[in-house]
Amino acid sequence: MDSNSNIRTYPDIGKHAFGKKGKLIVSIFMYIELYLVATGFLILEGDNLQKLFPNMVFEVGQGLTIGGKRGFIILVSLIVLPTVWLDNLSLLSYVSASGVLASGITLGSIIWTGAFEGIGFQQKGTLVNWDGMLTAISLYAFCYCAHPVFPTLYTSMKKKHQFSNVLVVCFILCTITYASTAIFGYLMFGPQIQSLVTLNLPASKISSKVAIYTTLVNPITKYALMVTPIVNAIKTRFPCCYNPGFLTIFIGTNLLISTVFVALAIPFFGSLMSLVGALLSITASVILPCLCYLKISGIYRRFNGQLVGICLIIIVGVCLVIFGTYASVLDIIGNL
Repeated sequence: MDSNSNIRTYPDIGKHAFGKKGKLIVSIFMYIELYLVATGFLILEGDNLQKLFPNMVFEVGQGLTIGGKRGFIILVSLIVLPTVWLDNLSLLSYVSASGVLASGITLGSIIWTGAFEGIGFQQKGTLVNWDGMLTAISLYAFCYCAHPVFPTLYTSMKKKHQFSNVLVVCFILCTITYASTAIFGYLMFGPQIQSLVTLNLPASKISSKVAIYTTLVNPITKYALMVTPIVNAIKTRFPCCYNPGFLTIFIGTNLLISTVFVALAIPFFGSLMSLVGALLSITASVILPCLCYLKISGIYRRFNGQLVGICLIIIVGVCLVIFGTYASVLDIIGNL
């Protein structure tokens, strides 16, 4: 983005590096990734609400009922709906900031449950489970896959010179939260831990309810942040629209409805996020940025250590995409 002031989005970087074909490829991976991450948020909400209210059934009309998890996914989509109508990422930043607080409360509640609710941290298991390695790496990639949103966030910031500091703080906080949740969760439940640690927590305990309820906040606050770049991309196809506000509402609403259908069809959070991490996150956050950097910087023209290092990263990324996607697809098929 520093090399060209006209670059405002991630696809613009692809266009600057490889022309229209580069923009198309980057756009495909970026928007599918954001779309499926938003879908995963709905699945996450459905799983946690079903944990809290396992016997809930929704009656829709006469003789028509919707099961708990499916009903909760639809209910959450209605709650999220007003946030996708917002047309300003600066406003969304205040909504999303509450998710940071929610993450801290969730982690604290999980640790409290293990320390003071009779569960403890005595579980043991296999140090390295090679059978699950590809799935784990794919999920790690998913955890750090925010790169496609970075250009949009950068252009929305008032103090752009602080962007690097923002990234450093965000990645440090995320790493601490991820590592703590993983370590304490495994020490509490061992090999029996589920894809969402909140599903293992005893629902009768107050600390467990606090963890689950605060977990519900994150997807609601971040859903719009994921779909806004998609909405903006679709809006560019209608430059002559006389009512941009209505266009935002129309596109955002239809995107939300489509993610609800996908969430109902593939309601497997861990498997879906593993697929996103393997196929899309590694491609959009590792492989494509490296390729664009090589082309824009011109490093590919001369052989040196930096070129070798970047090429090795790309090769490793491609291998993870191939084998990780294969393992994730098999997992989804097995669940279906």
